Amino acid sequence: MNRERNRGLFFVITGAAFWGVGGTVAQILFQVYSINVNWLVVIRLLLSGSILLLLACLSKNRSQVIAVWKNKRTVVRLITFSLFGMLAVQYTYMAAIDYGNAAVATLLQYLAPVIIMIYYLLTKKARLSRIDGYTAALALGGCFLLLTNGSLSELSVPVPAIFWGVLSGIAAAFYTLSAGRLLKQFDSMVVVGWAMIIGGFCLNIMDPIWKTAPAQLSAAAVVYIVFVILFGTMIAFWFYIKSLETLLPKESSLLGSIEPLTAVLTTVFWLNMPFGLFQWFGAACIIGVILVLSAFKRQSAQSVQL
Repeated sequence: MNRERNRGLFFVITGAAFWGVGGTVAQILFQVYSINVNWLVVIRLLLSGSILLLLACLSKNRSQVIAVWKNKRTVVRLITFSLFGMLAVQYTYMAAIDYGNAAVATLLQYLAPVIIMIYYLLTKKARLSRIDGYTAALALGGCFLLLTNGSLSELSVPVPAIFWGVLSGIAAAFYTLSAGRLLKQFDSMVVVGWAMIIGGFCLNIMDPIWKTAPAQLSAAAVVYIVFVILFGTMIAFWFYIKSLETLLPKESSLLGSIEPLTAVLTTVFWLNMPFGLFQWFGAACIIGVILVLSAFKRQSAQSVQL
């Protein structure tokens, strides 16, 4: 049992770390190699989605790859999830990195748990508890410090980066909330694989990759692109799914907070991006939100079981 649990811990920690580092690598592609955001998002979605569907075809749930298209309501849900969930969260996250940096983009995306909490309150699906108030205040305070570095006179992060980062958090919240019904019917690899392909295909129609493709790519740029596709997207997702075989979902979610921490550390120490003292406090607050929410939900679940 301990060996299986250790394997689960390895998968979730490695997957979250790959996603965080993938954001930093994308920042290098945008700022050093002038890679177009739309081009990278399309390539990333189409190739990662194709690999996931191939893996699904090799699994015991291979019949679901086609079955997901046999019901009209399911098709509508899948397309909605693909465009407003998968594509939206991928594009807004990459745009936030392009205008700002991977650390800020990842941290703002992790406001999603607070956005989900607000949604449940507005729809009267949950009451405001003391822990909800604490986490909301912690998240808002963290964002303030992260974006202003403690100064009201100017923002330490470009406004477009804030705009796309907040949208990324909203998109991530929608992604989480809208996936439920699909995941109850179909394997997650099938749902996410098709969502990636649909999202990538639709973005490609709007902005074809042959129009935005780089004139030439150096060997280093190709390596970075392959890393983003394989490790920063496909393997990161695959490892997270694998972790759920031996860990509780609440545990995987808790350990997934390594992602924003990894993005911050790699951005600051690898890319030598300036990060002020108050911004470090802000980052700690936002990461603290993830830890508090995950731990609280896990304790609640355990209390129900008892």
